[in-house]
Amino acid sequence: MDPTTQRLLMSSSSAGAGTGTSALAVAHDGSPYVTVYPWSVSGFGTGYTAPASSPAGNAKAIAFSPDGTALAIAHETSPYVTVYQWSGGFGTKYTPIVGNRPTGTARSVAFSPDGTVLVVGHDTSPFVTAYPWSLGSGGFGTKYGNPSPLPPSTVWGAAFSPNGTALAFATDAGNYVIAYQWSGGFSSIYSAPSTLPPSSANGVAFSPDGAALAVAHFSSSRITAYPWSGSGFGTKYTPDPLTPPTGTAWGVAFSPDGGALAVAHSTSPRLSVYPWSGSGFGTKYTPDPSPAISNNANGVAFSPNSAEIAVVISASPYVAAYRWTGGGGFGTKYTPDPSPAIPSTANGVSFKIVS
Repeated sequence: MDPTTQRLLMSSSSAGAGTGTSALAVAHDGSPYVTVYPWSVSGFGTGYTAPASSPAGNAKAIAFSPDGTALAIAHETSPYVTVYQWSGGFGTKYTPIVGNRPTGTARSVAFSPDGTVLVVGHDTSPFVTAYPWSLGSGGFGTKYGNPSPLPPSTVWGAAFSPNGTALAFATDAGNYVIAYQWSGGFSSIYSAPSTLPPSSANGVAFSPDGAALAVAHFSSSRITAYPWSGSGFGTKYTPDPLTPPTGTAWGVAFSPDGGALAVAHSTSPRLSVYPWSGSGFGTKYTPDPSPAISNNANGVAFSPNSAEIAVVISASPYVAAYRWTGGGGFGTKYTPDPSPAIPSTANGVSFKIVS
C-alpha cells in the first residue's frame, strides 16, 4: 500500500478530491499496463477507459498522489515512471522527464505525505530517484541529489514516514532495509537495525502513527517489524508471528486505522493478516480469505477507511477484494470480478484518496 494513504482515514464511498468517486488502481503486466476501476461499497465498477498513451512496459507498482489528482506507475522500459493527471479518469500524461530519469526497471513508487515529492525505486544504480512534485499541472521538478551512501541494490519497496521526515527502502542486498532522513532532499542515513531482516526484502510500510516499520522478505518469518522514532530503528518486535506467512512475502500494508498488518505472499493462503498494536503482532486472523486466492499474491492495500482489503495476484482474476471487518477479520469477497478483466499478472494496487 502507498503509505501516504495512511494520512487520510476517510470513507471509501465518499467523494474523491478530483472526481467525486473512489477508485482502485492496478499495475500489471500486459497492455495497457494500468487499469483503474471506480470503487464503492458495492465493489468494482466498470473500468475507466485506458489512457491514450500507456506506460512503456510491464507495470510493477502504482500510487495515487495524496490529493488524488495524479496517478504514478513504475514500469519496465524508459522512462521507467509515468504519471497521469487524474480527474474522473485518465487525463493528460505529464511531460516525460528529459534528464535524470530512473536508470532501469522501476520496482516501487511513492509520493510524500504532503504530495510534494515523488520517489522511484529501480534496479540500476543509484537505485532510487526522487523528484519535487508540483500538485496540479506542474508535475516533475529537477531531480534531487542522490542519497549518500546509495542503497546497495534494487529498491523493491519505498515508503515515507507519515510525517514525511524519513524515507525507507526494501532492498535485495546489504542490510535489506535502509532508511534516510528527509528534509528537502536526502539527508543522513539512519543506523541499521541491530537485528536485520534475514533475507532479500520486497516491501516496506510505516504504521499510520509512524511508530512502527514493517519489512516483507523472502525467508524465515517472512515479515519483520521494528519500532520507529525520530532516532530511527528500535529493537525488533518479538516474537515473530506465531503463524508466519507461508511463502515469500511480496507486499505489506498496515490498515489505516492501525489495527492490522497484512502480508501478501506466494503460498496458500497467500494473504495473512495480523492484529497490530504497540506490542507487535497478534494472533493471525482466521479463517483465511474465502474463496481462496488463486495464485501468488504480489501486493496488498487497505481502503482508506479500513473497510476493504484488496490483493493483486499472478493468475486470473489478477485482483480480488474482500470486506474487512476489523476485529472480525475477512468478510465476503466482492463479486463479480472486475470488468474489463486485467490481462496478466498484477503487481501493485492503490486505493484513491477520498474526502
